Order: sequence, then structure tokens, then C-alpha cells
Amino acid sequence: MIASALVIAEGHGWFLRRYDSFRAVQFLAFVQELPALTIQEFAAHELLKAAATVEKFADQKLTLADAHGLSMMRDRRTAICWSTDRHLGLTGVRLVV
Repeated sequence: MIASALVIAEGHGWFLRRYDSFRAVQFLAFVQELPALTIQEFAAHELLKAAATVEKFADQKLTLADAHGLSMMRDRRTAICWSTDRHLGLTGVRLVV
């Protein structure tokens, strides 16, 4: 299982805004305990790919984190994604919620 560092950051922010800092820290602790999770860094070349994805879907309110996730899934030919964010299904990847 792989996750974008930006998606982890976005998840942390979601818990922080929706609940509180305690739950946001719990989320980070949970992520660190997932043995099969690899976190994909967000390097300069990843920014270029994500920016191109944002431009491609300019009619959507697509975050940079969403765009990075979409480009990662495209690069890995991902067929199924666990997400509650409908944007991650823009390229036809099946979402499991």
C-alpha cells in the first residue's frame, strides 16, 4: 500500500479542522503504525506531474494533494483506491469507501 506524503498531510489537516489537535496527532500515529504503508515523497518532479494534472482537471476544485494522488495512481496503473474523496476517481479508478 502506498500513500502520498501530501495526502497524509491533507488527512492530518482534515482531522485538525474537523475535530482537534489530539485526533490529528492520533491520525499521524495510526499512519506510522501501518506496517504495509509506504509513503511517497513529494519531490520537484512530482510537483511538475501534479501541476499538469491540476491543469488537466481545471474545471474541478482539485487540490495539489489530490493531483499528486492521481498522478501516482496513473504511474502505478492503480485500479482501486481507498478514499472518500471523489476527485481520486476522476481518471476512472474505482473508489472503495
